[in-house]
Formats: sequence, structure tokens, C-alpha cells
Amino acid sequence: MSKAATKFAAKLDSLLEQVYPQADIPALRAEILDAFWPEGTRYRTRARPPGNNLWDETDTLVITYGNSIVDGVHKPLDLLRHFLEENLAGVISGVHILPFFPFTSDDGFAVTDYRSVNSALGGWSDINRIAEEFKLMSDLVLNHVSSFSNWFQDYRQGKPPYDRFFFEADPEDDLSSVTRPRTTPLLRKVDTAMGERHVWCTFSHDQVDLDFSNPEVLLEFLRVMRLHIDNGVRIIRLDAVAFLWKEIGTTCIHLPQTHAIVRLMRLLFDYADERVVLLTETNVPNTENLSYFGNMNEAHSIYNFSLPPLILHALLNGTARELNRWQMAMPPAQLGCAYLNFTASHDGIGMRPVEGLLSQEETDAIVDTVRSFGGKVSMRSLPDGGETPYELNITWFDAMAGTVEGADSWQFERFLCSQTIVMALEGLPAFYIHALLGTPNDQDGVAKTGINRAINRHRWDYDELLEKLGDPDSNQARVMAAMKARIGVRVKQKAFHPNATQFTLHLGEELFGFWRQSLDRAQSVFAIHNVTDREIRMPVLSINLIGGEEWTDLLNDEVIDTASGEIVFAPYQCRWISNRH
Repeated sequence: MSKAATKFAAKLDSLLEQVYPQADIPALRAEILDAFWPEGTRYRTRARPPGNNLWDETDTLVITYGNSIVDGVHKPLDLLRHFLEENLAGVISGVHILPFFPFTSDDGFAVTDYRSVNSALGGWSDINRIAEEFKLMSDLVLNHVSSFSNWFQDYRQGKPPYDRFFFEADPEDDLSSVTRPRTTPLLRKVDTAMGERHVWCTFSHDQVDLDFSNPEVLLEFLRVMRLHIDNGVRIIRLDAVAFLWKEIGTTCIHLPQTHAIVRLMRLLFDYADERVVLLTETNVPNTENLSYFGNMNEAHSIYNFSLPPLILHALLNGTARELNRWQMAMPPAQLGCAYLNFTASHDGIGMRPVEGLLSQEETDAIVDTVRSFGGKVSMRSLPDGGETPYELNITWFDAMAGTVEGADSWQFERFLCSQTIVMALEGLPAFYIHALLGTPNDQDGVAKTGINRAINRHRWDYDELLEKLGDPDSNQARVMAAMKARIGVRVKQKAFHPNATQFTLHLGEELFGFWRQSLDRAQSVFAIHNVTDREIRMPVLSINLIGGEEWTDLLNDEVIDTASGEIVFAPYQCRWISNRH
């Protein structure tokens, strides 16, 4: 064995000993290598060194379901590819297609077969075609599986290896410390060939949690990962990974074994011949979320989960006070790591990430305002038996309908301000398809399904959508045009590389601003955003516009007169003031 191979084996063995101390480590290592690199698969002889070469300023993502666009005739994945090609090619570089596998509930997150594409969407060939044109992100829903899956049915019948695939507990166990994201009972009673059992269900009784203390479960998911990579996936999202490892008597979230498994996956990715990004989805308080970067040895990227509710708070209240305070305390992503910035997603606006950042009064005001704009509120259970808001369910466009004072006429400008912030911040920007389209609340979807999240999971009829996009006065056309224009400016600026330098500016409560500088230090951008419905006049001396250079607002081509004494911001106006045009 070469020196490099010996080093890799030692790292892998160390992680396996942390997770499976009773296992035959050399034998398990061999099984892991065979699962992730089956015969004929290429891999590196040395680890890919940490660096900023996995992404650059041109990288932006759109998040969508495989059937967010339908017409009743063509395969939804074909329609999605057509929509992306016609509208977003050259603007968006990547696409996150939410779970595209057969499923039974939770719009794809109760998977029945990880190796197949949902036939109602299309097939692997359709996925492959999209992956040829865009960087493709897929979901690895590894915490739980559908109760109707073959895995769970084989478990109930006592068939190996699935008879040990699911986490069981006793109703008499003390589970009071378990962190819950839902209000449903944690345990589900099931009849099996081994007798009555109680299986663990973090999210719903149709989503049964897997038992990663059995290494066969890990091996199975590594094989699934390899299948995704071989089909063109280049970003793998670890869904609900924080809940992966369970241990009675603990919170069952963020346990050391969970982090070790993420490090194990990252290690395999570092040796993979393909450049694959590992993304963790942990909708939790900010400090806990940051822990998934590890020491540059866990996730390449983490969702910036505190950003959506803090932007919402700023724009509903007309103050960037809390947004500024949070941003000043945020560490820059480590070498080879990046934040994934977003506002809207297929889920609601998570409220756990602002625990400790917003007061109860501020949170209550947001909840009340969102409800007044037609939104819903989903709750989670607390250890004392109480409940608290877990997420707000509303389309982002409708969340921008007004302020805490009520609806007003600034919805479009407020919305565009929110998305411009996401485009400029350190990290990779991601846009949910219904934000790109200014989709309104789908109240019919909520009424039909009884599920709050359906409000933000509208399915557009393609002919209707094309008609809307062809009408310059429709919200869909206005939002899409404005978003494409600003993203188009963004991707040309080296100062917006995901890891370019960033410093928060001290501009008062009305403005949220930060300075970005390209990695080669050639370009500076002062990204400044008025979060109020009032005109704001900012002294030019508030920012360091170095003399001898021409400074231009990249968003409107306005040359900034440094001698004028002040820069005027219209309500919700954003400026990207740069020395390189």
C-alpha cells in the first residue's frame, strides 16, 4: 500500500472506530470502499486539497420540484428542462431537483425506492440530460424511509438485512430530552414477525427512521450516493442529517456519531475522481448549524438558515439592526467551504435558526404579519409539552406584501431587495422556482391536502405560465425579468466569488451593507440595501470610495459623484457600488 493510500486508510479507520467501535474495522473499511467505489470506478490516489475551486461567482442555483411545471401531456422533467433552457441558461448554473424518487408522502421525502426515478416525472435519462447542462443537486433522504418501502416491509417480515434497518425504542424509555421538529408522536407501534415493535418517527408515521448503528445502513446509502454521482449529480444534499444518530437519554440531534459520518462522507468525496459538493440540511439554531463545517472536514456547504427569517424581520420592520448584528458575528466560511444563501425554499421559513437572535416579541410580530398576508404557521413540540412556531408557510413574494403596519404598494420593490441581498452575500445564492416566478400563495393546495407547506408548492400549468411570462404587466414576468437581470450582473463580478472577502458596514439601521473584495483584490463592491419604505440619504464618507477611481452602481450604471456629499436610496433600492464596471 502506498504512503498516500495508507494515510487515507488511517483516516477512514479512525472515523469508523468513532462510529462502530465493536466492528472489524479493516473488513468494514473494505466494504465501504467497495460500496462507494465498485469495480471499475475511478478514484484519486491523493485527497483533493481544500480550496476555492469547487465554485466561483458564476455559480447560482434554482430549487424546484420535478413537477413544479406540468401540462398533462409531456413528462414534467422534460418540461422542467425546457423551462430552464429557455429562461435560465447562462444565468443559473445549477438546479436542485427535490426528491425525484417514488414516494408516499411529504412531497417526495418519504422515499420508497432510492434507485428509481418517479415514473410520473420521467426516468434517469431525463435526469441525465438536465445534468449535462446544469450542475445537478439531488437529495439523499437518509434519516428515514417510507413505511411503504420494501425496506420497511421486509423489516416487518423479519427479512435480513432489513430486520435491523430501523430504530426501535420502548414507550417506557425516557424520551423527554429528544429534540422534536414536529408535534406528532415520536414512536409508532407496528406488528412484525418478531412481535410488536415501536419504531422511531422523527417527522411522521409514514417516515420511519433508519438505524445507522447498523453499518449495513451506511453501506446501502453509500451505494445510493455512487448511483447518483454516476448519473451526473454533483451536489448531494444530506436531508435532515442532524437527526441521524439516536441514543436514548440524549437529545438525539447533532450527536458525535452523526458528525463522524458526515466526515466519513466528506473524506470519500475528497478522494472521488468527480468534483462533488456535500451539502448538509440542518434547520437549527445558528451555532449548531455552523458546526457542520467541522474543521474544513465535514460539509463543503451548509444552508444559511438564519438568513431568511432575519431578512424577513428586517423588511417587515424597516430595520436592519438584527440583520447587521448577526452578520457582524458570522465567521467567514473556511477554505473550501461556502454558505448556501436563500430566502425561499420548498419548506417554510424556519424559525428555529433565529432562536437567541430575535426576541419573543419580534418573533410574534413576524408570525402575526405573515398570517395577515395569508400565511400559515407550523408548530413543533417542546419538552415541557408546549408548542412553538417551527416554520412559517407562505410564498416569499406574498411575505413581501407589506410590513408590520399592513399591506402596501411596495411589494415588488421589497421582494427584489430581499433577493438582491442573497445575490451579494458571501456564499452561493439559491432561488426557489416560486420566488423566481413571484408565485402567490396556493390556498387551494392547502385546502386540498390539509398540509400547510402546500401553500408554497404550487404546480404551474406550463401554458398558463408561458402566458403570464409573456405579459409584461404580470407579476411573473416582472419578477423573472428583474431577477434574471440582477443575477446576470452578479455572475460577472469577481467580488461575488462565494469566498471573496466580506466586511459588514456600519450604516445605521435603515441600510444593510457590506463590502466585498475579489480574491485577487482587483475589484471592490459596496453592496448596500435600503430595507425601509422611505428615501434614505447616506453620506458618501460612510464608505471608503478611494479617490482616483471611477465608482459605478452596477445595478443601474449610475456613476457615483463622490463630491456630492451623499448617495440617495429610494425605498428598498439596492446599490452595488464598484470600481470595476
